Amino acid sequence: MVTDNFARIIRESNRIITRLQVLAAFFEDEEIYKIYLRTQTNHQLFENNRELDINKLELFHIQFTATTIELLKKIKKGNEQNVSVLFDEIQINNDLAAKLGGLAVTEKSYQLEKQNQSLKVNLSLRRLYQQLSDDSSDDPFSKNIQAFGLHYAADFYYEISAAVLEDVTGYKPEDVYVNSFAVIQKKLMGNLCKYEFKSEFYAGFKCGTLLLEVYKFLEADRYFSFMVQRNMFLFCDPLKLVPGDFSNSLSKKARLVDDLHKKNMILEAQAKERKTFLPSEIKALLVETYNKISNISFLENLTNVDAQANILKTMLNTDSL
Repeated sequence: MVTDNFARIIRESNRIITRLQVLAAFFEDEEIYKIYLRTQTNHQLFENNRELDINKLELFHIQFTATTIELLKKIKKGNEQNVSVLFDEIQINNDLAAKLGGLAVTEKSYQLEKQNQSLKVNLSLRRLYQQLSDDSSDDPFSKNIQAFGLHYAADFYYEISAAVLEDVTGYKPEDVYVNSFAVIQKKLMGNLCKYEFKSEFYAGFKCGTLLLEVYKFLEADRYFSFMVQRNMFLFCDPLKLVPGDFSNSLSKKARLVDDLHKKNMILEAQAKERKTFLPSEIKALLVETYNKISNISFLENLTNVDAQANILKTMLNTDSL
C-alpha cells in the first residue's frame, strides 16, 4: 500500500514538473527555469530516498508548484489574448496588402512606361518644331500621348492645388508660339533644339482631372512642364509644384502596401514581447518563491547527527547488557 502511494505521488509529481517545464520554455524567464530546476531536484531527492516521507513531496507541490503553475497559466492566457488582438490586426493588414498588391500598378511597368512616354514627348516636340518651321497642318503629337497620364496619375502623380497649377502655367502671349495643336514657350523651343530634344520624364502632378507632367533635359539641369489636356509646354521649376524629393517611384498603393508590411513588422515584434511578458510584481514574486523553495531541506531528519549521538550515549550509559 505504501509502495502504491509512493508510485502514485511520483507519477503525479512527474506530470506537474512537465507542466512547469512547458511554462518555463514558453516564458523563457530565468527565475521560472530556476524554480523548475529546483523542483526537479526535490523530486529526484524523494525518488532516490525512499526513507523520506513521500507525502511531503505531494504537499510541496500543492503549496508551491501547483500555485506557481496556476499563476503562470493565467498570465499566459492573458498574454495570449492580448497577442491575438495584434495578430488580428496583422491579418487585416496582410489581407489589405494582398488586395492592394493585386490592384497596384507595378513599379516595373511604371518605369518602362515612363521611358516610352519620354520618347513620345520628345518625338512630338521635334515634330512640333518642324511643323512650326514649315507651317504644316499635320498633327505633330504621337498617338495616345495622353494615355500615360490617364493610366498612372491616380497612383503616381502628386496632388497640387488650383492656385499652384495656375501659377506654373501662366505665360505672356508674346513669349509663346501658338497654333491649333499646341502652346510652347519660345525660349523652351530654342533650348529643345539646342539639346536635340532629349529629355526624360521627371514627375507627374494632378489637380482634379487636370494633369501636368514635368520633364528634365538630359544634358542640363532645366525642366519644362507639359499640360496634358492643353498640349502646353513651358519652362518649369518642380519645387514650385511640390517641395521635396520626387525620386520615389512607388505608386500610392505600393507605398501603402510597404507601410502595411513595415507596420506588421512592428506588430510582430510587439506580439513576441507581449506573449512572454511578466509584470514586475510577478517577477518579484517568482524570485521570492525560488528563495523560499531553495531554503526547504527535506533531509533534516535524516542528517540530525546530534540526535543519533544522543541515542548512542544513552545506550552506552545503560546497564542493561
